[in-house]
Formats: sequence, C-alpha cells, structure tokens
Amino acid sequence: MNHVPVLVAPRRTPIGNAGHGFADLTTTDLAAPVLRDVLSSLRGAGIDAEVDDVVLGNCLGPGGDPARIAALQAGLGVHVPGVTIDRQCGSGLDAVMQAAWRVHSGADELILAGGVESASTAPWRFWPPIPGADPVRYSRAPFAPQGFPDPDMGVAADDLARFRGISRERQDAYAARSHTLAAAADFSAEIVPIGDMHRDERIRAGMTEARLARLRPGFGADGTATAGNSCGISDGAAVVAVTSASRAAGLPALRILGSAVAGSDPAFPGLGPVPAIRKLLRRTGFHTADLDVIEITEAFASVVLAVSDEVGLDESKICPQGGAIALGHPWGASGAILLVRLASQMLRQGGAAVGLAACAIGGGQGIAMLVERVS
Repeated sequence: MNHVPVLVAPRRTPIGNAGHGFADLTTTDLAAPVLRDVLSSLRGAGIDAEVDDVVLGNCLGPGGDPARIAALQAGLGVHVPGVTIDRQCGSGLDAVMQAAWRVHSGADELILAGGVESASTAPWRFWPPIPGADPVRYSRAPFAPQGFPDPDMGVAADDLARFRGISRERQDAYAARSHTLAAAADFSAEIVPIGDMHRDERIRAGMTEARLARLRPGFGADGTATAGNSCGISDGAAVVAVTSASRAAGLPALRILGSAVAGSDPAFPGLGPVPAIRKLLRRTGFHTADLDVIEITEAFASVVLAVSDEVGLDESKICPQGGAIALGHPWGASGAILLVRLASQMLRQGGAAVGLAACAIGGGQGIAMLVERVS
C-alpha cells in the first residue's frame, strides 16, 4: 500500500478565451502560478518531500520544455527537473498517468503533474519551403500519415453525428445543460487567480436550447456542430500533486485505481474514449454502474453523446457541473482539468466515491483514468 498513487492539491487557472483574458500570457506564465500554489498547499499540509519532477502536457507550445521552464519560474529550485509530453487533447491526463506509474513503482515520491495550453501565444508553424517557393503556414500538424483519414476535428464531429445518428436537437440540448450547470456552479475553490482573471471567461448564463438552435453550423452547411454545442479555443493550466497514499495520509485525496490508453479509427477520433474506457473497466473490474461521476472533455456535444451511447453511460452523471462546451478546452491542459473537476466534486462533504475521466484525441486515440475518494 505504501506506493499506491493518490492525487492531492488539485488546482487550475481560470480558463480564458483565446486572444482575450490571457492573450499575452505564455505557457510558462500560466503554469508557474499553479505549480507554486500546489507546492504551497502541500507544504502547508505538512508534506515536505522534495519534488522529484514536474510533468506537464502541452500541444502547441514554443518548445524548449515548458514544464522545466515553468518549474524554474515557479521558484521550485534548479534541482527540480521538468518534462513536457504531447498526446494532444489527452496530454494533461497522460502526464498524470505517467507520474502515477512512477510513484507506484516506488521510484519517485512526489511529482507535480498536469497540463498547460496557451493558444493565444502559440507560435506560427511553417512547413520547410520547397525550392523556389515561400514557406507554407499550417495551423496543426497531421494526426495521421498519408493513406489514413485525417479530418479536422469539427468536420470529424459532424461526421460522427451523422454516423451515429445524433441530431442537432440532441446536441443543443446537451450543450444547454452544460452551459446552465456551469453558470450555476462555484469553481472558486479550485481556481488560482491570474492577474485580473478570477473566473472562467467563456461561461454565459441563459444559453437555452432556443438560443443555441439559432446558431449556424460551424464546419459545413449541412453540419450540426456549432459554436454553441462545441468547445471554445482556450488558454489555461491545471496541476495536481501525485504522491503515495502513505505520504498523503489524512489529506483529502483521490486514489488512482487504474488508467488506460487505446487507439481507434482516425476517421472518427471522437470515439477514441470508447476502447480506452472499456479497457480500463476490464482491467479494474469496475462496471459503468459503479461510476458516480464522469468527466469527459466536451470538445463537441456529438463526441460526448456518441461515447455515452456506445459505452452505456448514465448521461446525468457526465460533467454534472458543465464541461468544456461552457468552460473552454485548453487542449494540453484539459485532461488535467478533468481531474481537478473530479476532485472538487468528490472530495466535498458527501461527494461521489468513484469517478472517471476520459478524453478523445485527434488521430483516433482515447485515454481514461479511474479514481476513488480516499476515506
């Protein structure tokens, strides 16, 4: 039991709309204050172990290992290393998964893990120029090689809705629920304010199904994904401390019961969580009926609904305080944000006992983690 990994001190920034609240802040500017706050919380709780590493997920950063740079800027000390990993939208959850395995092995005692994304300051990228031609800018790297489907995510969401028969009306109803729940929730306990930003920037009260129905399709005239039933492009960071159950004894914590990654058809990346969730439940011996709260990255309403239908989830347990449709989706941070959200709901008085976090990933991958409240 000494090396059972647990999550403590979950924190995140507010989520900002790209080009707005955090328009001038880099990945380092966003991650460093959260790292600093998490470490301060640990020290205040009597956990004085040295930080073995900082592991952060990131998709579109400037390179140069943002995790290490953020660790230095946070004042963790030159002796604290850092590593940045990229599993696209699953990066933040993968960072925590890797940290958990290192603690489980007994190799490390304390790792700060999570994710960060600054879409606002992500550098422009160019393909190497063909002789005699100018460089060509691209907005994203390929998710799959030549010969495989590689749709943009909005197009893929529309294709998934058609493939699974998920109507525009059902998507808008789910989105209205996300907006309504988020507008009614108080996220202040989990948020580390950054400058003048104290709350999530995208949340809007009053986003009814009727209002959402008036929005035009965003990715093709015959599509059903809109700006209202899809996530926003966002900036933000989230971090949790991963340590052993014995070291965190007496503290509010989530025990990691298991995790899994899986590949799926690149044509329908939104279905990526399905094999990951099934693998995770099979490994742990849990069933969908055992899940009390489920956090899935709401990149698109069609994605969440397709995964729910396929796995047989209880929709009322999915993102019960709203999700990325209302809050935003800072890609590299979103998986870690799911864990912060689970912790806030599970560690309160009378909170849920078992929670699931899952992300769909561009190119056809999924990642999932199962956590349990420590009594």
